[in-house]
Amino acid sequence: MRIVIVGGSGNIGTAVLRAALAAGHTVDAVSRRAPAPGGVYDGATWRPLDLTAAGAVAELADLVRGADAVVHAAWALQPTHDRDRLREVNVEGTRVVLEAVARAGVPSLVYLSSVGAYAPRTSLEPVDEQWPVTGMPTSAYSEDKAAVESILDEFETDFPTIAVTRLRPGLVLQRDAAAEIQRYFVGPLAPRKLWDLLRRGRLGVLPLPKDLVVQVVHSDDVASAVLTAAERLVRGAVNLAAAPVINHDAIARTTGNRVIAVPSRPLRSAVTLAWRARALPTSPGWYDLATSVPLLRTDRAADVLDWAPTHTATEVVAELLAGMADGEGVEASPALRP
Repeated sequence: MRIVIVGGSGNIGTAVLRAALAAGHTVDAVSRRAPAPGGVYDGATWRPLDLTAAGAVAELADLVRGADAVVHAAWALQPTHDRDRLREVNVEGTRVVLEAVARAGVPSLVYLSSVGAYAPRTSLEPVDEQWPVTGMPTSAYSEDKAAVESILDEFETDFPTIAVTRLRPGLVLQRDAAAEIQRYFVGPLAPRKLWDLLRRGRLGVLPLPKDLVVQVVHSDDVASAVLTAAERLVRGAVNLAAAPVINHDAIARTTGNRVIAVPSRPLRSAVTLAWRARALPTSPGWYDLATSVPLLRTDRAADVLDWAPTHTATEVVAELLAGMADGEGVEASPALRP
């Protein structure tokens, strides 16, 4: 297969690139800033492209013409203080990808959606792909993910010959993404020494939001689902998550630290103040997602993709913490570079 990865140098894009090359596929990759030579990136043909630039549709359509599948993994997480810019890149940029795919007649589009596209949970009972995709109004990320889902509804109606897969994973993590996560979500407030103490159980007490209950999945397991979806022309939404659920008990077992539950309201207020002061990159909308997203059933992934994660959720968390303690990243990638 010839696969085009839009957003090929980011967390998920890099994992998809690794998996596609290992499977013997030909890969073209697109990113706003092409990675430096080195490692897995040398296996793809790169096209630097800003999806918000004039002429982006024609340029991308020319690139994807003749491809067997397009994987859309491009998404801006910053700047969280510039709402219009995020919408321009994420929502309007997706429109560019869709128009290019339609013009070129690519038979398969695999879009990396998110658990963040869903409406907030009402209980801890896992939900399937029929849960409302209305997002969370306090989160720009969630709003934009939900907006793209609506755009895809129209796209599928207008272009029924194109198989559109919407993968909706929980938090997608890997060791190589440690520097990206530190930069985009934590900033300088948590130095490497702190992560080292955390992973070795030497932090003592770890305060966490009372309502923190999330699911994670390894980037490589998401990449496996991406390739199978493209190969099988799978249509519709597919949830992806690994067990166990990450809650206070799971974090305590994984890190060896004692977790204490902090009431959500004052902690959210502290996050809001730190974000407004630009001391913390994480906006309060991300806090809301971490404490409100639904838990996911993954029955459909097993049924249509024969998918099962090869990494447990606790292994994923431990791998990420080790990466953050070691200052890991990918030197060649602008997104993942330390």
